[in-house]
Amino acid sequence: MIAVVLCLLAFALCYWAGKYSLGKGLVVLLFFGYLYGILRANLLVTASHFIFDAAVLGFYLSQLISAKARKTSSNSGALNFWVGILLLWPAIVLLLPFQPFLVSLVGFRSATIFLPMLILGARLREKDLVEICWGMVALNLMAGGFAAAEYFLSLPRFYPPSPVTRIIYASSDVAGGFFRIPATFVHAHAYGSTMALTLPFLLGFWSQLRNRYLRWLAVTGVLAALLGVLLSAARLCFLMAAISVIASLFTTRMSMGRRLTFLLMLVGLAGFTLGQERLQRFKGLTDTDFVAERIAGSVNRGFLEILAEYPMGNGLGGGGTSMPYFLEGEVRNPIGQENEYTMILAEQGVFGLLIWVAFIVWFFARAPIAFSKGPWDNTRRIGWCVAGAGVGTAWIGIGMLNSIPATVLLLLIMGWTVTPRAMENRPQPGKGVFHRFRYRPESVPTVS
Repeated sequence: MIAVVLCLLAFALCYWAGKYSLGKGLVVLLFFGYLYGILRANLLVTASHFIFDAAVLGFYLSQLISAKARKTSSNSGALNFWVGILLLWPAIVLLLPFQPFLVSLVGFRSATIFLPMLILGARLREKDLVEICWGMVALNLMAGGFAAAEYFLSLPRFYPPSPVTRIIYASSDVAGGFFRIPATFVHAHAYGSTMALTLPFLLGFWSQLRNRYLRWLAVTGVLAALLGVLLSAARLCFLMAAISVIASLFTTRMSMGRRLTFLLMLVGLAGFTLGQERLQRFKGLTDTDFVAERIAGSVNRGFLEILAEYPMGNGLGGGGTSMPYFLEGEVRNPIGQENEYTMILAEQGVFGLLIWVAFIVWFFARAPIAFSKGPWDNTRRIGWCVAGAGVGTAWIGIGMLNSIPATVLLLLIMGWTVTPRAMENRPQPGKGVFHRFRYRPESVPTVS
Protein backbone atom coordinates (compact mmCIF):
# COMPACT_ATOMS: atom_id res chain seq x y z
CA MET A 1 0.00 0.00 0.00
CA ILE A 2 2.83 2.41 0.86
CA ALA A 3 4.49 1.78 -2.52
CA VAL A 4 1.22 2.48 -4.36
CA VAL A 5 0.81 5.75 -2.45
CA LEU A 6 4.40 6.70 -3.33
CA CYS A 7 3.71 6.01 -7.02
CA LEU A 8 0.66 8.29 -6.94
CA LEU A 9 2.57 10.93 -4.97
CA ALA A 10 5.51 10.84 -7.40
CA PHE A 11 3.16 11.20 -10.37
CA ALA A 12 1.23 14.10 -8.79
CA LEU A 13 4.25 16.07 -7.53
CA CYS A 14 6.18 15.77 -10.80
CA TYR A 15 3.10 16.82 -12.75
CA TRP A 16 2.48 19.77 -10.43
CA ALA A 17 6.09 20.95 -10.44
CA GLY A 18 6.42 20.47 -14.21
CA LYS A 19 3.39 22.71 -14.74
CA TYR A 20 5.26 25.55 -13.00
CA SER A 21 8.49 25.20 -14.97
CA LEU A 22 10.71 22.68 -16.69
CA GLY A 23 13.44 23.25 -14.11
CA LYS A 24 11.19 22.68 -11.08
CA GLY A 25 9.75 19.56 -12.68
CA LEU A 26 13.21 18.13 -13.27
CA VAL A 27 14.29 18.85 -9.69
CA VAL A 28 11.31 16.95 -8.29
CA LEU A 29 11.88 14.14 -10.80
CA LEU A 30 15.53 13.90 -9.72
CA PHE A 31 14.41 13.85 -6.07
CA PHE A 32 12.45 10.65 -6.69
CA GLY A 33 15.32 9.32 -8.81
CA TYR A 34 17.77 9.86 -5.98
CA LEU A 35 15.50 8.06 -3.50
CA TYR A 36 14.32 5.30 -5.83
CA GLY A 37 17.00 2.76 -4.91
CA ILE A 38 16.59 2.90 -1.14
CA LEU A 39 12.79 2.98 -1.37
CA ARG A 40 12.71 -0.06 -3.65
CA ALA A 41 15.14 -1.94 -1.39
CA ASN A 42 12.96 -1.42 1.70
CA LEU A 43 9.54 -1.88 0.06
CA LEU A 44 9.67 -5.40 -1.34
CA VAL A 45 6.48 -5.22 -3.37
CA THR A 46 5.92 -5.04 -7.11
CA ALA A 47 4.61 -1.46 -7.01
CA SER A 48 7.95 -0.15 -5.63
CA HIS A 49 9.56 -0.87 -9.01
CA PHE A 50 7.28 1.73 -10.63
CA ILE A 51 7.85 4.72 -8.33
CA PHE A 52 10.27 6.44 -10.70
CA ASP A 53 8.27 5.42 -13.78
CA ALA A 54 5.24 7.13 -12.24
CA ALA A 55 7.32 10.25 -11.60
CA VAL A 56 8.55 10.27 -15.21
CA LEU A 57 5.03 9.87 -16.61
CA GLY A 58 3.69 12.69 -14.44
CA PHE A 59 6.51 14.94 -15.57
CA TYR A 60 6.01 14.07 -19.24
CA LEU A 61 2.29 14.73 -18.96
CA SER A 62 2.95 18.19 -17.50
CA GLN A 63 5.14 19.02 -20.48
CA LEU A 64 2.67 17.67 -23.03
CA ILE A 65 -0.34 19.68 -21.87
CA SER A 66 1.46 22.88 -20.93
CA ALA A 67 1.29 25.47 -23.71
CA LYS A 68 4.48 27.09 -22.44
CA ALA A 69 6.34 23.78 -22.36
CA ARG A 70 5.32 22.94 -25.92
CA LYS A 71 7.36 25.86 -27.26
CA THR A 72 10.24 23.71 -28.39
CA SER A 73 13.35 25.38 -29.76
CA SER A 74 13.03 25.95 -33.48
CA ASN A 75 16.60 24.73 -33.82
CA SER A 76 15.91 21.18 -32.57
CA GLY A 77 14.28 19.72 -35.69
CA ALA A 78 17.12 17.25 -36.34
CA LEU A 79 17.05 16.13 -32.72
CA ASN A 80 13.30 15.50 -32.94
CA PHE A 81 13.92 13.32 -35.99
CA TRP A 82 16.51 11.20 -34.17
CA VAL A 83 14.30 10.76 -31.11
CA GLY A 84 11.45 9.65 -33.38
CA ILE A 85 13.62 7.01 -35.06
CA LEU A 86 15.06 5.80 -31.74
CA LEU A 87 11.52 5.36 -30.40
CA LEU A 88 10.03 3.84 -33.55
CA TRP A 89 12.36 0.87 -34.00
CA PRO A 90 11.88 -0.57 -30.45
CA ALA A 91 8.12 -0.15 -30.95
CA ILE A 92 8.39 -2.36 -34.05
CA VAL A 93 10.55 -4.94 -32.22
CA LEU A 94 7.99 -5.00 -29.39
CA LEU A 95 5.48 -6.53 -31.83
CA LEU A 96 7.79 -9.41 -32.73
CA PRO A 97 7.24 -12.67 -30.76
CA PHE A 98 10.81 -13.14 -29.51
CA GLN A 99 10.02 -12.81 -25.79
CA PRO A 100 6.91 -13.04 -23.55
CA PHE A 101 4.95 -9.82 -23.74
CA LEU A 102 5.69 -8.68 -20.17
CA VAL A 103 9.42 -9.27 -20.68
CA SER A 104 9.31 -7.33 -23.96
CA LEU A 105 7.38 -4.55 -22.25
CA VAL A 106 10.09 -4.18 -19.58
CA GLY A 107 12.72 -4.14 -22.35
CA PHE A 108 10.72 -1.54 -24.29
CA ARG A 109 10.47 0.61 -21.19
CA SER A 110 14.24 0.44 -20.63
CA ALA A 111 15.01 1.24 -24.27
CA THR A 112 12.64 4.19 -24.66
CA ILE A 113 11.27 5.74 -21.47
CA PHE A 114 14.06 8.30 -21.07
CA LEU A 115 14.58 9.21 -24.76
CA PRO A 116 12.20 12.23 -24.64
CA MET A 117 14.72 13.80 -22.23
CA LEU A 118 16.78 14.60 -25.34
CA ILE A 119 14.01 16.91 -26.54
CA LEU A 120 13.46 18.38 -23.08
CA GLY A 121 17.19 19.09 -22.89
CA ALA A 122 16.82 21.23 -26.01
CA ARG A 123 14.17 23.29 -24.18
CA LEU A 124 16.31 24.16 -21.17
CA ARG A 125 16.64 27.88 -20.52
CA GLU A 126 18.70 29.78 -17.99
CA LYS A 127 15.96 29.94 -15.36
CA ASP A 128 15.56 26.17 -15.60
CA LEU A 129 19.31 25.63 -15.30
CA VAL A 130 19.57 27.77 -12.18
CA GLU A 131 16.72 25.84 -10.54
CA ILE A 132 18.29 22.51 -11.53
CA CYS A 133 21.69 23.48 -10.17
CA TRP A 134 20.39 24.51 -6.76
CA GLY A 135 18.32 21.35 -6.68
CA MET A 136 21.44 19.30 -7.42
CA VAL A 137 23.33 20.96 -4.58
CA ALA A 138 20.60 19.95 -2.10
CA LEU A 139 20.19 16.45 -3.54
CA ASN A 140 23.93 15.75 -3.63
CA LEU A 141 24.24 16.77 0.01
CA MET A 142 21.30 14.53 0.93
CA ALA A 143 22.84 11.56 -0.91
CA GLY A 144 26.22 12.34 0.66
CA GLY A 145 24.69 12.18 4.13
CA PHE A 146 23.28 8.71 3.46
CA ALA A 147 26.59 7.62 1.92
CA ALA A 148 28.53 8.76 5.00
CA ALA A 149 26.11 6.87 7.26
CA GLU A 150 26.55 3.69 5.20
CA TYR A 151 30.31 4.15 5.23
CA PHE A 152 30.52 4.39 9.03
CA LEU A 153 27.44 2.47 10.23
CA SER A 154 27.41 -0.47 7.76
CA LEU A 155 25.38 -0.98 4.62
CA PRO A 156 22.81 -3.58 5.82
CA ARG A 157 21.17 -1.00 8.08
CA PHE A 158 19.94 0.78 4.96
CA TYR A 159 19.77 -2.01 2.34
CA PRO A 160 18.43 -5.31 3.75
CA PRO A 161 19.65 -8.40 1.84
CA SER A 162 17.04 -9.44 -0.75
CA PRO A 163 16.74 -10.28 -4.46
CA VAL A 164 16.44 -6.53 -5.11
CA THR A 165 19.77 -5.74 -3.41
CA ARG A 166 21.66 -8.73 -4.80
CA ILE A 167 23.91 -6.60 -7.01
CA ILE A 168 24.89 -4.44 -4.02
CA TYR A 169 25.95 -7.42 -1.94
CA ALA A 170 27.86 -8.87 -4.89
CA SER A 171 30.10 -5.76 -4.93
CA SER A 172 32.25 -6.28 -1.85
CA ASP A 173 35.53 -5.75 -3.71
CA VAL A 174 36.65 -2.53 -2.01
CA ALA A 175 39.93 -2.72 -0.03
CA GLY A 176 39.38 -4.79 3.13
CA GLY A 177 36.31 -6.55 1.74
CA PHE A 178 34.03 -3.55 2.14
CA PHE A 179 31.00 -2.86 -0.05
CA ARG A 180 30.80 -0.15 -2.68
CA ILE A 181 28.56 2.59 -1.31
CA PRO A 182 25.19 3.09 -3.10
CA ALA A 183 23.96 6.02 -0.92
CA THR A 184 20.24 6.14 -1.83
CA PHE A 185 20.58 4.64 -5.31
CA VAL A 186 19.89 1.24 -6.84
CA HIS A 187 23.58 0.35 -6.67
CA ALA A 188 26.95 2.05 -6.36
CA HIS A 189 27.46 2.57 -10.08
CA ALA A 190 24.16 4.48 -10.30
CA TYR A 191 25.34 6.68 -7.42
CA GLY A 192 28.74 7.37 -8.95
CA SER A 193 27.45 8.04 -12.46
CA THR A 194 24.77 10.42 -11.17
CA MET A 195 27.34 12.37 -9.16
CA ALA A 196 29.68 12.52 -12.17
CA LEU A 197 26.89 13.86 -14.39
CA THR A 198 25.95 16.61 -11.92
CA LEU A 199 29.50 17.99 -12.04
CA PRO A 200 29.16 19.80 -15.41
CA PHE A 201 26.12 21.69 -14.13
CA LEU A 202 27.61 22.54 -10.74
CA LEU A 203 31.12 23.45 -11.94
CA GLY A 204 29.75 25.72 -14.66
CA PHE A 205 27.24 27.27 -12.26
CA TRP A 206 29.88 27.86 -9.59
CA SER A 207 32.09 29.67 -12.10
CA GLN A 208 29.28 32.20 -12.75
CA LEU A 209 27.99 32.94 -9.25
CA ARG A 210 28.88 36.37 -7.90
CA ASN A 211 27.81 36.15 -4.25
CA ARG A 212 30.60 34.70 -2.10
CA TYR A 213 28.31 32.76 0.24
CA LEU A 214 26.24 31.27 -2.56
CA ARG A 215 29.47 30.36 -4.32
CA TRP A 216 30.64 28.38 -1.29
CA LEU A 217 27.23 26.74 -1.07
CA ALA A 218 27.62 25.59 -4.68
CA VAL A 219 31.10 24.26 -3.81
CA THR A 220 29.53 21.96 -1.20
CA GLY A 221 27.50 20.37 -3.99
CA VAL A 222 30.67 19.88 -6.05
CA LEU A 223 32.52 18.31 -3.11
CA ALA A 224 29.55 16.03 -2.35
CA ALA A 225 29.61 14.87 -5.98
CA LEU A 226 33.37 14.21 -6.01
CA LEU A 227 33.25 12.35 -2.70
CA GLY A 228 30.26 10.39 -3.97
CA VAL A 229 32.23 9.21 -6.98
CA LEU A 230 35.02 7.99 -4.68
CA LEU A 231 32.61 6.33 -2.24
CA SER A 232 30.87 4.49 -5.08
CA ALA A 233 34.25 2.95 -6.01
CA ALA A 234 33.17 2.76 -9.68
CA ARG A 235 36.15 3.23 -11.98
CA LEU A 236 34.22 4.46 -15.02
CA CYS A 237 32.47 7.06 -12.87
CA PHE A 238 35.85 8.23 -11.59
CA LEU A 239 36.99 8.58 -15.21
CA MET A 240 33.92 10.69 -16.07
CA ALA A 241 34.46 12.88 -13.00
CA ALA A 242 38.12 13.34 -13.94
CA ILE A 243 37.06 14.47 -17.42
CA SER A 244 34.73 17.04 -15.82
CA VAL A 245 37.56 18.37 -13.66
CA ILE A 246 40.06 18.50 -16.54
CA ALA A 247 37.55 20.14 -18.87
CA SER A 248 36.72 22.67 -16.16
CA LEU A 249 40.38 23.55 -15.63
CA PHE A 250 41.20 23.95 -19.32
CA THR A 251 37.97 25.22 -20.90
CA THR A 252 36.25 27.27 -18.17
CA ARG A 253 36.72 31.01 -18.06
CA MET A 254 37.25 32.01 -14.41
CA SER A 255 39.31 34.46 -12.41
CA MET A 256 42.73 33.51 -11.08
CA GLY A 257 41.33 33.50 -7.54
CA ARG A 258 38.60 31.03 -8.40
CA ARG A 259 41.01 28.83 -10.32
CA LEU A 260 43.34 28.78 -7.32
CA THR A 261 40.41 27.95 -5.00
CA PHE A 262 39.40 25.10 -7.27
CA LEU A 263 42.95 23.71 -7.35
CA LEU A 264 43.25 23.93 -3.56
CA MET A 265 39.93 22.12 -3.21
CA LEU A 266 41.21 19.33 -5.48
CA VAL A 267 44.49 19.09 -3.57
CA GLY A 268 42.62 18.86 -0.25
CA LEU A 269 40.33 16.16 -1.63
CA ALA A 270 43.32 14.22 -3.01
CA GLY A 271 45.07 14.40 0.38
CA PHE A 272 41.96 13.11 2.14
CA THR A 273 41.60 10.27 -0.39
CA LEU A 274 45.22 9.15 0.05
CA GLY A 275 44.52 8.64 3.74
CA GLN A 276 41.46 6.41 3.09
CA GLU A 277 42.24 3.10 1.40
CA ARG A 278 38.54 2.42 0.84
CA LEU A 279 38.37 5.42 -1.49
CA GLN A 280 41.21 4.29 -3.75
CA ARG A 281 39.64 1.58 -5.90
CA PHE A 282 40.11 3.86 -8.94
CA LYS A 283 43.84 3.09 -8.76
CA GLY A 284 43.04 -0.10 -10.64
CA LEU A 285 42.95 2.07 -13.77
CA THR A 286 46.75 2.22 -13.63
CA ASP A 287 46.97 -1.59 -13.97
CA THR A 288 47.27 -1.95 -17.74
CA ASP A 289 46.90 -5.74 -17.68
CA PHE A 290 43.66 -5.50 -15.70
CA VAL A 291 42.28 -2.77 -17.97
CA ALA A 292 43.15 -4.77 -21.11
CA GLU A 293 41.47 -7.88 -19.68
CA ARG A 294 38.40 -5.90 -18.63
CA ILE A 295 38.04 -4.36 -22.09
CA ALA A 296 38.54 -7.72 -23.78
CA GLY A 297 35.86 -9.26 -21.58
CA SER A 298 33.33 -6.55 -22.42
CA VAL A 299 34.12 -5.96 -26.09
CA ASN A 300 35.43 -9.12 -27.69
CA ARG A 301 33.43 -11.87 -26.04
CA GLY A 302 29.98 -12.56 -27.44
CA PHE A 303 29.53 -9.77 -29.99
CA LEU A 304 30.22 -11.81 -33.13
CA GLU A 305 28.35 -14.83 -31.75
CA ILE A 306 25.27 -12.71 -31.03
CA LEU A 307 25.55 -11.06 -34.43
CA ALA A 308 25.61 -14.48 -36.14
CA GLU A 309 22.92 -16.13 -34.01
CA TYR A 310 20.54 -13.21 -33.44
CA PRO A 311 20.86 -10.74 -36.35
CA MET A 312 17.34 -9.52 -35.58
CA GLY A 313 18.03 -9.61 -31.85
CA ASN A 314 16.77 -11.85 -29.06
CA GLY A 315 13.86 -9.53 -28.39
CA LEU A 316 13.42 -6.63 -26.01
CA GLY A 317 14.35 -7.73 -22.51
CA GLY A 318 16.29 -10.74 -23.76
CA GLY A 319 19.70 -9.17 -24.16
CA GLY A 320 20.66 -7.91 -20.73
CA THR A 321 17.94 -5.53 -19.55
CA SER A 322 17.63 -5.70 -15.77
CA MET A 323 14.46 -7.64 -15.00
CA PRO A 324 12.36 -7.43 -11.83
CA TYR A 325 12.98 -10.56 -9.78
CA PHE A 326 9.45 -11.82 -10.50
CA LEU A 327 10.12 -11.87 -14.29
CA GLU A 328 13.66 -13.20 -14.38
CA GLY A 329 12.53 -16.79 -15.01
CA GLU A 330 10.37 -15.76 -17.99
CA VAL A 331 13.21 -14.59 -20.26
CA ARG A 332 13.87 -16.90 -23.22
CA ASN A 333 17.52 -17.62 -24.03
CA PRO A 334 18.81 -14.89 -21.66
CA ILE A 335 22.00 -13.14 -22.75
CA GLY A 336 24.15 -11.41 -20.14
CA GLN A 337 26.33 -8.51 -21.29
CA GLU A 338 28.59 -5.80 -19.88
CA ASN A 339 28.61 -3.85 -23.12
CA GLU A 340 25.78 -1.42 -23.81
CA TYR A 341 26.14 -1.66 -27.58
CA THR A 342 26.21 -5.45 -27.51
CA MET A 343 23.04 -5.28 -25.40
CA ILE A 344 21.39 -3.07 -28.03
CA LEU A 345 22.44 -5.59 -30.70
CA ALA A 346 21.09 -8.50 -28.62
CA GLU A 347 17.71 -6.81 -28.04
CA GLN A 348 17.11 -4.63 -31.11
CA GLY A 349 19.19 -6.41 -33.73
CA VAL A 350 21.64 -5.04 -36.25
CA PHE A 351 19.29 -2.30 -37.43
CA GLY A 352 18.73 -0.99 -33.90
CA LEU A 353 22.48 -0.91 -33.27
CA LEU A 354 23.12 0.95 -36.54
CA ILE A 355 20.53 3.59 -35.61
CA TRP A 356 22.26 4.19 -32.28
CA VAL A 357 25.72 4.33 -33.87
CA ALA A 358 24.46 6.85 -36.44
CA PHE A 359 22.90 8.98 -33.72
CA ILE A 360 26.10 9.00 -31.67
CA VAL A 361 28.15 9.96 -34.73
CA TRP A 362 25.69 12.82 -35.31
CA PHE A 363 26.09 13.87 -31.66
CA PHE A 364 29.88 14.08 -31.96
CA ALA A 365 29.57 15.96 -35.24
CA ARG A 366 27.63 18.71 -33.39
CA ALA A 367 30.64 19.55 -31.20
CA PRO A 368 31.02 23.08 -32.70
CA ILE A 369 27.60 23.97 -31.25
CA ALA A 370 28.58 22.82 -27.77
CA PHE A 371 31.84 24.77 -27.91
CA SER A 372 30.34 28.00 -29.29
CA LYS A 373 30.21 31.10 -27.10
CA GLY A 374 26.97 31.94 -25.38
CA PRO A 375 24.94 31.58 -22.18
CA TRP A 376 26.26 28.89 -19.85
CA ASP A 377 29.05 28.10 -22.29
CA ASN A 378 31.27 26.77 -19.48
CA THR A 379 28.65 24.23 -18.50
CA ARG A 380 27.92 23.32 -22.11
CA ARG A 381 31.56 22.53 -22.87
CA ILE A 382 32.07 20.45 -19.74
CA GLY A 383 28.74 18.72 -20.25
CA TRP A 384 29.49 17.80 -23.86
CA CYS A 385 32.85 16.31 -22.84
CA VAL A 386 31.28 14.22 -20.07
CA ALA A 387 28.36 13.09 -22.26
CA GLY A 388 30.86 12.15 -24.97
CA ALA A 389 32.78 10.11 -22.41
CA GLY A 390 29.54 8.46 -21.30
CA VAL A 391 28.54 7.21 -24.76
CA GLY A 392 32.17 6.60 -25.70
CA THR A 393 32.78 4.20 -22.80
CA ALA A 394 29.41 2.40 -22.96
CA TRP A 395 31.13 -0.50 -24.71
CA ILE A 396 32.82 -1.46 -21.41
CA GLY A 397 29.74 -1.22 -19.22
CA ILE A 398 25.94 -1.16 -19.21
CA GLY A 399 23.38 1.30 -17.92
CA MET A 400 23.64 4.10 -20.48
CA LEU A 401 19.91 3.81 -21.32
CA ASN A 402 18.31 2.81 -18.02
CA SER A 403 20.33 4.07 -15.04
CA ILE A 404 18.15 5.95 -12.54
CA PRO A 405 18.48 8.92 -12.58
CA ALA A 406 21.85 9.13 -14.40
CA THR A 407 20.32 8.44 -17.82
CA VAL A 408 17.98 11.40 -17.35
CA LEU A 409 20.98 13.69 -16.80
CA LEU A 410 22.99 12.17 -19.66
CA LEU A 411 20.21 12.62 -22.22
CA LEU A 412 19.37 16.12 -20.96
CA ILE A 413 22.99 17.13 -21.44
CA MET A 414 23.13 15.56 -24.91
CA GLY A 415 19.94 17.29 -26.05
CA TRP A 416 20.99 20.64 -24.58
CA THR A 417 24.55 20.71 -25.91
CA VAL A 418 23.70 19.84 -29.54
CA THR A 419 20.91 22.42 -29.90
CA PRO A 420 21.85 25.96 -30.98
CA ARG A 421 20.82 28.52 -28.39
CA ALA A 422 17.84 30.60 -29.41
CA MET A 423 17.51 34.25 -28.45
CA GLU A 424 15.78 34.48 -25.05
CA ASN A 425 13.78 37.10 -23.24
CA ARG A 426 16.36 37.66 -20.55
CA PRO A 427 15.56 39.32 -17.18
CA GLN A 428 16.68 42.88 -16.74
CA PRO A 429 19.63 43.49 -14.37
CA GLY A 430 18.39 43.58 -10.78
CA LYS A 431 15.22 41.65 -11.58
CA GLY A 432 14.22 38.05 -11.84
CA VAL A 433 16.50 35.09 -11.63
CA PHE A 434 19.86 36.91 -11.94
CA HIS A 435 19.12 39.20 -9.00
CA ARG A 436 17.66 36.44 -6.90
CA PHE A 437 20.66 34.15 -7.20
CA ARG A 438 23.38 36.80 -7.71
CA TYR A 439 24.09 35.17 -11.04
CA ARG A 440 26.32 36.71 -13.70
CA PRO A 441 24.59 36.55 -17.11
CA GLU A 442 26.64 35.73 -20.15
CA SER A 443 26.33 37.32 -23.57
CA VAL A 444 23.62 35.98 -25.88
CA PRO A 445 24.96 34.41 -29.08
CA THR A 446 23.60 35.03 -32.51
CA VAL A 447 22.18 31.85 -33.99
CA SER A 448 23.07 31.42 -37.63
